[in-house]
Formats: sequence, structure tokens, C-alpha cells
Amino acid sequence: MSLLLMIIAALLVAILLAWVIVKFVPLKLRWLVSIILLATSVFLAIKIYDGIMEPIKFNKDKKVRYAKVIKNLKLIRDAEVKYKEVNGTYTNSKDSLINFIENGQLALTETKNVEEEVDKGGGIKVKVSKKVIDTIGYEPVMKYFEGKDYKGMFDVPGTDKQFELATGMVEKVAGLNVPVFEAKVSKEPILQGMPRSLVKQELEVIEADQVKGAFIAVGSLSEVTTGGNWPPSYDKNDAAAKKE
Repeated sequence: MSLLLMIIAALLVAILLAWVIVKFVPLKLRWLVSIILLATSVFLAIKIYDGIMEPIKFNKDKKVRYAKVIKNLKLIRDAEVKYKEVNGTYTNSKDSLINFIENGQLALTETKNVEEEVDKGGGIKVKVSKKVIDTIGYEPVMKYFEGKDYKGMFDVPGTDKQFELATGMVEKVAGLNVPVFEAKVSKEPILQGMPRSLVKQELEVIEADQVKGAFIAVGSLSEVTTGGNWPPSYDKNDAAAKKE
């Protein structure tokens, strides 16, 4: 809107100046006015160009910053999911999560069908197939985090902030409460130094192809999910890596 107003204002000023020149400026001084008008036109052209490019550059830089932040959030999510596999719940302790990555063990299981004979009474016996899960060994959690900066995963890239980490319980269905977690950070420190008007707009976005709201987050304390609030475009590299 501000760019449109700038263009309209420039056109109005140009028309007004042209009228003033024709009406009041002596012929011998018009060369001087022409130079002034040329300089003004160049200035306005630069301002209009900046007005067009500013949101384009903002979106480009924003995505680069967000990608680094989301990379760390995915690490936190992966660690929390593994932690829950072993402990049956999530943790809000950052130190405990790092210690779990370094020292935790994941059970390796095998599922097989076993037939059992069940006495139905009256001399009637039937064979029933049931699934049995056996633990056949263990593997270190560290296996899934080798080469990854898990010790720095709670630091928000490009800022001096850390992610907020919280856990809770949510009623999934009537009478069934399940554990949930959430790791998040405000967009403001991530976008520090960028145009304030565009940052303000970014904190309120709700479009499906954008990171919705004022925070970048993974998990939720109000619903059962381990997903993030970012669009699929930020997961393309992960999908490509899996294919390879």
C-alpha cells in the first residue's frame, strides 16, 4: 500500500511541477529546473525500486534464517520422540535430553505370531493366534545423532536466545490422556535488523505456505502432534536425503 501511495504521489508531483514550469518559470531558467526534476526523478525511481525489492529480499532472507531454526527444532523433536519410546513420556529438561542422546539405549524388538490352544469348555479346544513382541537386543540412541550438533540444538541460530521447551498432557479421547511436548521461539529475535513494518506483518501471517503466527514451533501443548508449524517447503531437503 505504501509503495502504491508513493507512485501516485510521484505522478501528482510530476504533473504539478510541469504545470508550474509552463506557467511561472522563465524560459531561460527552465534548464535548471530540468536538472532538478531529473535528480528528483532518479531519487523517486530509486525509492520505488527499493520499495519493490524490500519485501522480496525480506522473504528471501527470512527463509534462510527460518531454515536454520527449523533444523534445530527437528533435532529436538527427534530426540523427544526417541525419549518417549524408552520412557513413555516426554521431558522438559534440556540436560536430560542431551544426556539421553549420549547414554540412552533403544530396545530392538521382534514381532511374531504364536499359536496357543485355548480351552473353551466342554472338551472343546481351539487354536488362537496371538502376536508376541520379544526384545532381541539394544542399540545406542547416539546412532541416530552422529554428526549432528545435538549439544547446540537448543540454541536459536543467529540470536542469543534458546528454545522454550515444555511438556504436558492432552485428552486425546474421553478418559485417555497422552503426553505432549512443545519447543518454540518467537520470530522477533530471528528477524532482528529487518524492516519493522515487514516483521510486524510476518508475526501475523496465517497462510498455509507460511510459518503461521508469532512463533516457530514443533509439537503442541493443546493437541497431539509432533509436527511443526512450518510449511512442507522446509522439509524438502529431508525428503531428498531419505530418497538418497
